[in-house]
Amino acid sequence: VQLQAFGGGLVQPGGFLSVSCAASGSIFGINDMSWHRQAPGKQRELVARITSGGSTNYADSVKGRFTISRDNAKNVVYLQMNRLKPEDTAVYYCNAEIRPDYYSPRYYAYWGQGTLVTVSS
Repeated sequence: VQLQAFGGGLVQPGGFLSVSCAASGSIFGINDMSWHRQAPGKQRELVARITSGGSTNYADSVKGRFTISRDNAKNVVYLQMNRLKPEDTAVYYCNAEIRPDYYSPRYYAYWGQGTLVTVSS
């Protein structure tokens, strides 16, 4: 199983950016998918999470500006980021709870490789 993140880059304050993350490999099912971020010198923090049924929750710092969504048919999770601020600058990581095959009921947490988002003028 592999998670591959796409998007990221440099954007001006007040701008918008979208990142996506695709899961591939042996996948029987996916529970929660989420985005986390880690700024320089800081701990990794949860940004947004979405369940398999589409329920979402967000960090207070991004509520009303970021939107998480997913395409269950494609095993992809998206993060639309609007009204970006310099403090949103970080490496963004996707995470997914994946059941690799039918024979084992366990779900495992997988991480993507991270994509850098820089908000600067």
